[in-house]
Amino acid sequence: MPHLPDVVLWSVPAFVLLTVVEMVSFRLHPDEDAEGYEAKDAATSVGMGLGSLVFDALWKIPIVAIYAAVYELTPLRIPVLWWTLPLMLLAQDFFYYWSHRGHHVIRVLWACHVVHHSSKKFNLTTALRQPWTTWTVWPFYVPMIALGVHPAAIAFTSGANLVYQFWVHTERIGKLPRPVEFLFNTPSHHRVHHASQGGYLDRNFGGILIIWDRVFGSFVAETERPVYGLTKNIATFNPLRVATHEYAAIARDIRAAGSWSARAGHLFRGPGWRPAAAKGAVAGAAKGETAGAAQGEARPAVEEPVT
Repeated sequence: MPHLPDVVLWSVPAFVLLTVVEMVSFRLHPDEDAEGYEAKDAATSVGMGLGSLVFDALWKIPIVAIYAAVYELTPLRIPVLWWTLPLMLLAQDFFYYWSHRGHHVIRVLWACHVVHHSSKKFNLTTALRQPWTTWTVWPFYVPMIALGVHPAAIAFTSGANLVYQFWVHTERIGKLPRPVEFLFNTPSHHRVHHASQGGYLDRNFGGILIIWDRVFGSFVAETERPVYGLTKNIATFNPLRVATHEYAAIARDIRAAGSWSARAGHLFRGPGWRPAAAKGAVAGAAKGETAGAAQGEARPAVEEPVT
C-alpha cells in the first residue's frame, strides 16, 4: 500500500490563513462590484465543511470496501512512482470532470452537489461549503481502480484536486496570463461556474484543468459579471436544510407525480425537468400572469423567511 500524505489535512492552516487575508482585504479595500462576506453565510459554509468531514468519514467505509474489492479482482497494477503519479492526477482530473458534469445534469446527483452552489456569495469560505451526501461520487473513479490504480492513490489525487480548487473561489483575483487561463481552472473560470445566469449555467466543470471543458464543449469565458447562487435560491442558513433541501424537493415531486415515468424523470433527468403536463400548466399560468400584468394587476413576490 503506498504511503501518501493527506493533502487536505495538511492544507487546513493555509485555508485558514488565506481566508483571513481575503476577509481583511475586503475590510481594507472594499469592492462595490464584489459580493464580499456575510457573517451568517460564511458561518454556514464553514459549518457545511466541518460536517462534510464527519459524513465523508462514514461514507468512506463502504466506498473503500468496494474499491478494495475491485482492486483485488483486477489483474492490473500501476505502481506509485515519480512519473506515474502525475498521470494519475491527470486521469483523476478527467474523471472528476465527468463526475462534476454528471452532478449538474442528473437531478439525484445534483441533490448532493447543489449544496456547493447554494451561497449567493463567492469567497474562499464558499469552497468549504461541501455536501454531506457524497456517496454519489465514487462510481466515477471505478475505472481507475479497474486499471490498477491503488485506492490510496485515488484518495491522494482527489485530495490534491480539492485543495487546488480552494483558491479559485475568490473575486479578488482577476484574469491571469493567457496560457494559465487556457490550461487551468482559474478564479475567472470558476466564477462562471458558480453563476446563475442562463449563459453561464452548467459550464466550466474542470477541477485543475479547464482543457476538458474546451474539448467537450462546456467552456464559457467570463464576460458579464456573475450573479451567484441558484436559479431559485433557498432562504436559509440552517446547515441541515442546506444539506437536504433538494432531496426533500425530489421527494415532494415524486409523491405528486402521476406515473412511474414521471417519478423516474424527477430522479434521473435534469434539475429543471418537468413532465409535459406540468410544463403546459406552467406555460398557461405564465400566460395568465402576462395578461394580468397587461391589465395592471400587481402580484407581490413572497419570500421564504430566512432561518
